[in-house]
Amino acid sequence: MTDRFSFALHATDGAARTGAISTPRGTIRTPAFMPVGTAATVKAMLPDSVAATGADILLGNTYHLMLRPGAERVARLGGLHSFMNWDRPILTDSGGFQVMSLADLRRLTEEGVTFRSHVDGSKHFLSPETSMEIQRLLGSDIVMAFDECPALPADEARVAESMRLSMRWAERSKAAFGDRPGHALFGIQQGGVTRELRQESAEALTRIGFDGYAVGGLAVGEGQEAMFGVLDYAPGMLPADRPRYLMGVGKPDDIVGAVKRGIDMMDCVLPSRSGRTGQAWTRRGQVNLRNARHADDPRPLDEACTCPACRGYSRAYLHHVVRAKEMIAGMLLTWHNLHYYQELMAGMRDAIAAGRFAAFEAEFHAARAAGDIEPV
Repeated sequence: MTDRFSFALHATDGAARTGAISTPRGTIRTPAFMPVGTAATVKAMLPDSVAATGADILLGNTYHLMLRPGAERVARLGGLHSFMNWDRPILTDSGGFQVMSLADLRRLTEEGVTFRSHVDGSKHFLSPETSMEIQRLLGSDIVMAFDECPALPADEARVAESMRLSMRWAERSKAAFGDRPGHALFGIQQGGVTRELRQESAEALTRIGFDGYAVGGLAVGEGQEAMFGVLDYAPGMLPADRPRYLMGVGKPDDIVGAVKRGIDMMDCVLPSRSGRTGQAWTRRGQVNLRNARHADDPRPLDEACTCPACRGYSRAYLHHVVRAKEMIAGMLLTWHNLHYYQELMAGMRDAIAAGRFAAFEAEFHAARAAGDIEPV
C-alpha cells in the first residue's frame, strides 16, 4: 500500500503495455477495465460481487451524482467509497460527456456550461472549478479534467474550437485541483479524428502536466475503423510513463484492439447494460438468451467460465428468467459479463508479460469467429 499515486510499467509487447497503478486504496493492474457505477452502484451487483469478478477500480459519474443524491450529501455521509461500500479505487468522470449527451437546453460559454437536469429540469452550472470541487466532495481517487466533447461527425473547425476550449479548461482544472496527495488528476486529449489536432492537444496537456492522460472524444459514433485509426497514433503522443485511458470503450474486440495500440484503462456500461437485456458476452461472441434455441438447453452458458451464472445455472434457466423478466436474470448475466471482461483483461496482462500478445489476439478472434455452440 502507498500514500501516493504512481504508475509502473512492467512489460511491453509491441505497443501493448502491462503495469500497475498504485493508489492509497489499492493497486490497479493494467490494462484495466473499470465497471461503470453511474449512480454509486454497478447496476444489479453488490460491491463484493464486483470485486469478486476481479475489478480493481470502479467509475462513478459526476453528472449523475451531483444531481442525485448531491455531492455535498455524499461528502457529509463520508464520501463515495463509504457511501457505496466500495473500499477500492474510484475514478470519477468530469460530467462533460453527460452534459453533452443527456442535459436539456445546455448553453456553452468560455466560463462553463449551464444546463437543465434530465431528472427534474432544475438549472445547473458546471465549469472546471465546480467539476473539481464536486469530485473533491465525492472523494474519488482519480479525477478527470473538465472538457467539452463534441458529438461526431463534426466539421474540423468545430472540433478544433472545442479542443482548444478543452485545453483552456484543462489548465483551469489543474489549478482548481490543487495539491491533493494520494489523489490523481487526468487530462483528456481531444481533437476528433484529425492527427494534427490530437498532436496539438497532447502537447498542451503535457505542458500543463497530469498524473495520467485520457484519449477522449472517441466511441461517440465514429465507428471502430476510425477509432482504431486514431489509436494507431494518439496514445504514442502522450507521456509513456503515465497511464493512458480510453474513455467509454467498449465491446471486447474494441478493448483488445485498444490494448494492442497502447491503452492502459477503459470503461464501458456495455457488460452491465447487456446483462440487463438478456445479452451475454462470451469467448465465442455475444449470446442472446431471449432466443428460443436456449429454452431446452441444459448446458451452461460457457462451460469454461467459473462465474455463478455458468457454475450454477443452465441456458434453459437463464432463458426462462430473462423471458419472465425476473430480477435474477440481470444479476446473473451482469455478473457473467463483468467476469468475462475481467478474465479478458487478465489474459491480456499475462500475454503481454509473456511476449505473446499477437498469439493471444489471434486466439481471441478465432474463438469469436467459431460462433456459439451448436443448439441441442
